[in-house]
Parts: sequence; structure tokens; C-alpha cells
Amino acid sequence: MPAIKKSKIPVAMTIAGSDSGGGAGIQADLRTFAFHCVHGTSALTCVTAQNTLGVMRVDAMAAEAVAAQIEAVVGDIGVDAVKTGMLLNREIMAVVASQVESLKMGNLVVDPVMVSRSGDRLIDDGAIAFLRDNLIPLATLVTPNRFEAQILSGLQIVSLDDMKAAAQEIYRKGAKAVLVKGGGMAGDLRGIDVWFDGMQLEVLKTENVETGNTHGTGCTLSAAICANLALGKDLFTSVTLAKNYVTNALKYALDIGQGQGPVGHFFPLLLK
Repeated sequence: MPAIKKSKIPVAMTIAGSDSGGGAGIQADLRTFAFHCVHGTSALTCVTAQNTLGVMRVDAMAAEAVAAQIEAVVGDIGVDAVKTGMLLNREIMAVVASQVESLKMGNLVVDPVMVSRSGDRLIDDGAIAFLRDNLIPLATLVTPNRFEAQILSGLQIVSLDDMKAAAQEIYRKGAKAVLVKGGGMAGDLRGIDVWFDGMQLEVLKTENVETGNTHGTGCTLSAAICANLALGKDLFTSVTLAKNYVTNALKYALDIGQGQGPVGHFFPLLLK
């Protein structure tokens, strides 16, 4: 059964984990969809107990439950674009890849949540290999951070030239288009992203926003790309619009909690 569109309203889906602190995961994705006037749907992969200080606990959903959520939405509502975030384990990744293929879910943005921006591994080697070999080749776009790009490309990344080489190598390994994110880079490279789709190699830069409240930026970026695809925009335009959205959200990041607060997804409401 294909993911047939059944509504005149643009529909996007996030397949990701829940952030109890509300800064990342499906909470960030659904806020981002809503900002773009896209109806947001979701398939929950895991539940986290977390706040601005960190993650205290993670509980995985059963792979069959993830599949059922996807089937329920696609069978009734349909989707125009879909993004994946934290998939947590190989079993969940396998059902997601199977559903993407069997339901013919297009406009797939894979945020390969494998390593945090600080370099901490979030999933095991078997799950990383499955994601690389089975899900990423199905994606319209993959959006790795610096450390994820190192794993996917097999290259060390310390410079802009390294980012360019990694984007091209990830493309050669099966990705249709790649956006290597520079949020984890140092100095002037922080926030610079590199795009490659097999023909066009672009360095994408917006103004650098100095804030310690950056929780959820990766989720928000991939969700904004997904939302713009659901609205019918082409991929490169969706990426550039999403980067501008995240930049504005960072300007109005929320100083909440005792640690790293989230970006301000509804920044027009925060304008003073």
C-alpha cells in the first residue's frame, strides 16, 4: 500500500524518540512542523527521561508498535514527507526501513542520530552498520553531524576541506544527497554546513548565534527540511530555508532549566 496523499493539508511524519524536557525529539519536530503550517504526525520509537542537564533513562518501543504507528497514519491520512531521528536499535531500524519501502514513503530525511555533538556514542556498532547500509540508501537526504559524518565516511573531520570530502564520500557510499552539519566544529566552522548531491557541492553559512541554549538544533533542522518538502519545495531550497529557520530559533533560544535550553521554535511569539 503506497503512502497515498489523502488530505489537502500538507502532512509530515516524524519517526523519533520522545524528549520529556520538550527540547528535542518528537516534541521539537512537531513544533517545527506546526510553525511551517504542516500537519505533524508521529511514530514514537523510544521514551526518554531527560531535561536540560541530560538523559537519565531511555525505554525502547517494541519494533512492532513502531510499525503499527506508521501504518496507522499512512493508511488513513497519508504523508508528504517523513524524517527519522533517534531509532535506537537495529530492530526498530529494520521495521522503519521495511515500512519506507513497502509503503513507498518518499521525501525521507534521515537524521542519523548515532553520536551526540559532544562525540558520545548513542547506539551500538550493529545498529550503526544497519543504518548506514540499509536506511540511508533509501533517504532523499541524510544530515549527519561532524562525528556521525566521520563514522559514515571513515574520514577524520577537522577542516572545511574534510567536511567536503566526507560529504562526497558518504554520497559515494549510497546516499542520494548529504548535508554535513558543522554545529560540532570549532571556531569559524561552527554552524557551517556542506551540501553535496552528486553534482552540486555547496558551503552553506548563516550568521553565527552565540548561545549556550542549543538543545534540539539537529532535530529541528531535519524537521524543518521535512516540513518544506511536505510543502512542495525542492530539496536544496528546503535545506536553505531550514537553516535560516534554525538560525532565527537560536536567536530566541529558551533560557530554561539549569543546563542547555532548547531553541525557540515559535520565535515570532518571543519577539519583543
